[in-house]
Amino acid sequence: MKRIGLIVLLLCAAVYVGDYLSLRFKIPPREPFGVVQVQRYYEVALKNRKTEYMRDEPGPQPCVRSLFPHYGLTTCWYLERHPRQTIKVGSNPSDFWKLP
Repeated sequence: MKRIGLIVLLLCAAVYVGDYLSLRFKIPPREPFGVVQVQRYYEVALKNRKTEYMRDEPGPQPCVRSLFPHYGLTTCWYLERHPRQTIKVGSNPSDFWKLP
């Protein structure tokens, strides 16, 4: 069982490294970065335990054309399938007593 786990772990690491090297050295020749239009929504927690949603203007977000995220960027295939992003702002009053 330990061997199978080790083999799976090494296979996953090899795929990630191969994806990075493919992006780094442009194999196959392609544009490594792209831009996707993203619609952002802000989810604001109010004091009366209600939530208010505010919409931002759609804007371009840089992305990387690879299987996994690299260089701190999200993958283009993920952003194209999820063009709406919700950003939580503020805190919920019921979370006051919870430890970080």
